[in-house]
Amino acid sequence: MRSRAVAYPLLAVLGWGVMFPILASALNRVDPLNLTIARYLLAVAVLVAILLFREGASALRHGGRTAEVVVLGVVGFAGFNLLTNLALEHATPQQVSLFVATTPVITQLVRWVRDGIRPKPLLLALSLVALIGVGLVITRGSLAGLGQFGLGGLMMIGAVLGWGIYTHGASRFGEWSPLRFTTLTALAGTAAMLVVSVGADAVGWQHAPGAADLVAITPQLAYAVLVGAVIAVLAWNTGVQRLGAANAALFMNLVPVTTFAVQIARGYRPVGVELAGAALTIAALVAANVATRARTTPASQATAVADPVAVVDPVAVVSR
Repeated sequence: MRSRAVAYPLLAVLGWGVMFPILASALNRVDPLNLTIARYLLAVAVLVAILLFREGASALRHGGRTAEVVVLGVVGFAGFNLLTNLALEHATPQQVSLFVATTPVITQLVRWVRDGIRPKPLLLALSLVALIGVGLVITRGSLAGLGQFGLGGLMMIGAVLGWGIYTHGASRFGEWSPLRFTTLTALAGTAAMLVVSVGADAVGWQHAPGAADLVAITPQLAYAVLVGAVIAVLAWNTGVQRLGAANAALFMNLVPVTTFAVQIARGYRPVGVELAGAALTIAALVAANVATRARTTPASQATAVADPVAVVDPVAVVSR
């Protein structure tokens, strides 16, 4: 059962990793914030429709937890997406994706600070090893480029920290289905992003796209909505409930590696250190899964995951 559960976060991160090159061309027609809000307005409509079909109208109620839902949606969902898209104005997609790969470490550190739950040393060590592998892939063995992040790097630190807080807070919604938590926090986050995007258009920071622009990016938008923001999200939520947040988060290291693989298929030729980094990341993920499964007894497998986090598309980023 646990081996089959691995397929869910794997499907999610592969879908998100492929999005980088797919959305690259869309940015030639639509500004980053407007592209993101167009994507999530459609995605939220799909999620609401699925929630109504599966759980009924009562699932749209907050059950007295409106403040929590709004805060988590704004800090995590909107905060991560907006800061990430703004960071892309100052850093390359490859650099930004490297920050995304810190999700496993940040999630464990947030739990440590807020709950006093120390991360398992082996799991934390393997997270760091996987991150080193991603660093080799992104930097091609040279760390010189990391010193040029500047404002973009600071934005990404805030984005990933916000996502860690969101992930931790989501553990308090274990009685909700992943679909319900995803949909309600997505609604709150999308509303916040809409306000920011409209404001940016109004002051001239960006320009609202015309109908012709949206039609031109229909294929990219369709993938980003259906695969990146619906299928991948639901697969991810299922994975974190079955594996636990810390274990599933390890797969986030494969997002930039997946993007890298797509670029190879498009004609990019990697150097040896990049291939070594990809191999190191995959090896660390496999080792973490095997080690965790080895320590899991039959009794604990029958117990519900204590941290059933529903995570909403943590790679809602666009590339240039």
